[in-house]
Amino acid sequence: MLISGIEKFSMVDFGDKISCTVFTPGCNFRCPFCQNGGLVTDAAEQPLLDEESIFDYLKLRRGLVDAVCVTGGEATLQSGLDEFFARAHELGYITKLDSNGLKPEVLERLIDGGLVDYVAMDIKNSPAKYAMTCGLKRVDLAAIERSIRLIMDKAKDYEFRTTIIKEFHTAEDFAAMAQMIKGAKRYYMQKYKDSEGCILHGYTAIEKPEAEEYAKLFEGKADFVGYRGFN
Repeated sequence: MLISGIEKFSMVDFGDKISCTVFTPGCNFRCPFCQNGGLVTDAAEQPLLDEESIFDYLKLRRGLVDAVCVTGGEATLQSGLDEFFARAHELGYITKLDSNGLKPEVLERLIDGGLVDYVAMDIKNSPAKYAMTCGLKRVDLAAIERSIRLIMDKAKDYEFRTTIIKEFHTAEDFAAMAQMIKGAKRYYMQKYKDSEGCILHGYTAIEKPEAEEYAKLFEGKADFVGYRGFN
């Protein structure tokens, strides 16, 4: 599996668990607000880390680190992802995958194989604005819908999440997203931050009071609605 970055000790990527997070290069989306832009637009130019050195680190940190998270880019594009998670499990780690949901066949294989303990899937926007939000002309919405359903039906544990931005999201969009994930266990609204790594800059964050109003649209649709990145 290609790996272009590692955060060896994270307390924010997997709830209250201490995790080691690895970053894979390449993505099938081009979300302009993506904070890991280099992994998306310049994937071929990214440095590659030796996978064995990562497992050497994980062997030394057993008992100190709880989980291994794989993010990107888009990790489901990577060959060797199954084997990476299997090896992490063999070392006693809990595993988490971040995904945009465009490769449901990979998600299903990982879930059915018991290789991933937690899936975090991005819900980018309402169906009508999905492609625009992803920086594409079109998106296979059937694949997105299939991923949502199989995560809800089969995953050991999971969340859906959206980076919320004034230029992209309205009340109507949130209402449509609530319908997309109807019956979900949990959903998070994430505050947009214009960081150096973003593909494009200058968008406007939605602040907490407005986010809380939008959260009401998820009542009866998601069991839990939470917030990340807000003061």
